[in-house]
Amino acid sequence: MRTPRPVPRESLGALVIALAVPFLFLAEDHIGTYSLDVGSTTIDLGASDAAVVAILLAALVAGARVGAARLNPARIVWVPGIALVLWLAFETFRPVSIDDARFDDHIASYVKFVAYALLAIAVPLLVRRAQDLTLVVASFVLWSLVASGVALAQFLGADVFDAWPPGWRQPSFLGHHDLAALSGIAMGAAVAGILCTRRRIPAPLLFPLAVAAGMVGLVLAGSIAAVAGFAVGVLLVTFAARSRFAPSGTRLLGVVVLLVVVLVGVSAIRADALQPIGELTRLGEDRAPPDVQTYSEQSVLVYIGLRIFRDNPILGVGWQRSGRPEVFGRYVADARERFPDETDEAFPARGRELGVQSLYVQMLADAGLIGLALLLAVGLGGLVLGWRTAAYASSPWAAGAGLAVMCALLTVAGEWAVVGIVPGIPLDAATCLLLGLAAAGAATVEEETGG
Repeated sequence: MRTPRPVPRESLGALVIALAVPFLFLAEDHIGTYSLDVGSTTIDLGASDAAVVAILLAALVAGARVGAARLNPARIVWVPGIALVLWLAFETFRPVSIDDARFDDHIASYVKFVAYALLAIAVPLLVRRAQDLTLVVASFVLWSLVASGVALAQFLGADVFDAWPPGWRQPSFLGHHDLAALSGIAMGAAVAGILCTRRRIPAPLLFPLAVAAGMVGLVLAGSIAAVAGFAVGVLLVTFAARSRFAPSGTRLLGVVVLLVVVLVGVSAIRADALQPIGELTRLGEDRAPPDVQTYSEQSVLVYIGLRIFRDNPILGVGWQRSGRPEVFGRYVADARERFPDETDEAFPARGRELGVQSLYVQMLADAGLIGLALLLAVGLGGLVLGWRTAAYASSPWAAGAGLAVMCALLTVAGEWAVVGIVPGIPLDAATCLLLGLAAAGAATVEEETGG
């Protein structure tokens, strides 16, 4: 008698993704990296890179075994995505980029960008059934719960993983931006669960866990940009759910309450209103919050990025070159005149190459209008696929997953407004995996409807 498998063979690919999630969403500072010398540059390889390779290899095996037909319904993402990768290859290897002193570093950065982008293609090859989707969503929610628990401990005074003083926003073991991204995925599942009713969720325990993990993590991450994206996501998925699920007034009120709690919580943390908690615990005495970049200081960098774009509107200045002193140096004096109240640390300089620190503005500066247009087309394609899944998937669980992906994508999109292009960070993984889940949903709809 054959012993039954704990995980069906068809779900092994999804299991690879589920097991990779903790490694993809863990700051490499806490687990170390392996430095590989390639030419004149050094490539840092960590556990997250190994997790990406494992997912891509699993997808390659799955594609060879059963074919890649599941990729066809997501052409709305693949076409601009491939065009974006090719355009950024041009930006990496154009003459001005080749002549850059950090050309080797920029090549390594581009290769890592492409590797993470391939995660989006890998997901629909590996996530093929409702059970697979449950496995992947569960991994996100459970790891988000762990991350939020660590952030809460830091908030209450635990001095672990580079914690900030008690009562302030916390990084968990990720960093604020990446914690917001992971929590945004959990919050997307929570909102979808409310709109679709808990009875239709095959793993009911996921719903309260997603609410707790997402709400605590998003609040303690303290990212205004992520919460702004989340608010837009809530509005969009609530509208999308009207015709399919006809949510009751009680369910709509639940979503509103969840949104208000997050908005109030983040506003309080960013206003330093919770600092007295640090005094109550007596663990934060004589500790000042870290010297971090404010939104006014970030405005300086965005201004410089826009000035670079204005002088190079079509082609930009080349991949990752907006952070080079020979590029931004000519605009610093103007920025000082425009922002006279900012400290010297707010302005980039040689040895303090801060970068633009906004994906959208950096894409304009590095890759011009064409680069930004292709990037936005990829994101919009992901939202369209999520909407189609929510509207047409026969399984309420799959339809609800479409809503969750839409909400999470917009939360992550908001976070990218304050983070520059840094290939290989958890925010990259979150974005590409969500696009992949949107593609998996589209493939499921086409299989159910026969195209």
